[in-house]
Amino acid sequence: MKKNLAIFASGSGTNAENIVNHFKGNSDVAVKLILSNKKDAGVLQRAKKLGIPSHVFSRPDFYENNNVLEVLKAHSVDWVVLAGFLWLIPGNLIKAFPDKIINIHPALLPKFGGKGMYGDRVHQAVIQAGEKDSGITIHLVNEKYDEGKILFQASCDIEKDETPQSLAAKIHQLEYAYFPQVIHDQVVQ
Repeated sequence: MKKNLAIFASGSGTNAENIVNHFKGNSDVAVKLILSNKKDAGVLQRAKKLGIPSHVFSRPDFYENNNVLEVLKAHSVDWVVLAGFLWLIPGNLIKAFPDKIINIHPALLPKFGGKGMYGDRVHQAVIQAGEKDSGITIHLVNEKYDEGKILFQASCDIEKDETPQSLAAKIHQLEYAYFPQVIHDQVVQ
């Protein structure tokens, strides 16, 4: 039976677009919905271009009532994917999707994770710490930032003259290469 995904994103949506394109025409998995907490997020324009329904929600919709959960149910969502989504997932969604929420983090957890560690902040911290490598971690989501079960990691070297921007470019390549396949492998077990 086909599994339906919803993607949550707060930014431009390059990972969301990559995931949608990966599963286009797939007999096992379909992206049914893209959700964002920002009405001007680039991911919403990508969703429109890709022909995927989208939904924008507020903080109260996410944390104080079941509106987001009802939208997911209305679209028969089986799995949730976080692709550049920065809010902590509330308990009602974790209960509704136990071990069925997947996140990607732009560092090798457990290092450089937690609240406020995203995007260039992570890359800056990694470089400042003198790390020799960085990478991506794909993990299940629980009630705490970046502490769920790790499903997959991939790494890249950090050069002597690395900048947060150059490291981000390397990390994006890892995300694009591995995230859709890890989602597929997890969802279609």
